[in-house]
Amino acid sequence: MTNSTLTIALSKGRILNETLPLLAHAGITPAEDVDKSRRLILATSQPDVKLLIIRAADVPTYVEHGAADLGVAGKDVLMEYDGDGLYEPLDLNIARCRMMVAGVPGAQASGARLRVATKYVNVTRRYYAEQGEQVEIIKLYGSMELAPLVGLAERIVDLVDTGGTLKANGLAPMETIATISARLIVNKAAMKMKHARVKALIARLAKAVEKNSDE
Repeated sequence: MTNSTLTIALSKGRILNETLPLLAHAGITPAEDVDKSRRLILATSQPDVKLLIIRAADVPTYVEHGAADLGVAGKDVLMEYDGDGLYEPLDLNIARCRMMVAGVPGAQASGARLRVATKYVNVTRRYYAEQGEQVEIIKLYGSMELAPLVGLAERIVDLVDTGGTLKANGLAPMETIATISARLIVNKAAMKMKHARVKALIARLAKAVEKNSDE
């Protein structure tokens, strides 16, 4: 992207849907319907602001390496991400949920170590290390709730919103690892080279977040 353009990385889904009103409050709206468009780079109402539509897990990578100046990512993605080329200046207070340990109540480890299924391998390893417990981590990409039901693992670490899916599958939340929400992230070089524009956008988004909180 050119030095005169601000590029914001977003991912489709709940975060995008809840970020768009905040961007609109900051004077930035997509030039076309995001849900219907097949474009991965979208123009906006601001000629010098573009949106990149990418996978949620890729947002920090695009921002850290300068392919995007800013991005919006869930705290869960940032906790799992292994990098340090980012600033995290603003909690957007959207897409809120909890990262939790869950399992079948009363289920015990079948072997020497507790088996934990998750896509958050780094977070899970750190969490249990802090508890002084060694566990076997099994990486999965979806349907975490199935793992305890078929004997693949005794516990899962996953995001929990209402807890309805856990309950429907006979599981229960056990421990909260973190409260999750979407965060604005900024490339360190962009913060330096485009400081005034980035800071102005952060300020406008902060006002939008405050307005949301008051409603």
